[in-house]
Amino acid sequence: MAIILRLDRVMADRKMSLKELSEKVGVSNVNLSKIKTGKISAIRFSTLNAICEALDCQPGDIMEFKRDTRDGIIM
Repeated sequence: MAIILRLDRVMADRKMSLKELSEKVGVSNVNLSKIKTGKISAIRFSTLNAICEALDCQPGDIMEFKRDTRDGIIM
C-alpha cells in the first residue's frame, strides 16, 4: 500500500485516547481503530475532516504517500 496512516502518532502527540477521539469525531471506536492500524481501503472526507478538526492537524499529518518499489524500480 502506498498510503501510510499516521493517526496513532498524531493521537500520541496530542495525548488523545481512541475513546476521546471517537467521542469528538462521532465515529465508533472500531472504525477509528481500523483507521489507526491502517486496515482500511478508503476514508470519507467528512470523517477525515472531523479527525483533523478534533486533532487540530492537517490531512498530511495523518497520511503519508510512499512509493512502492520492487527491485529498485518505482511501481
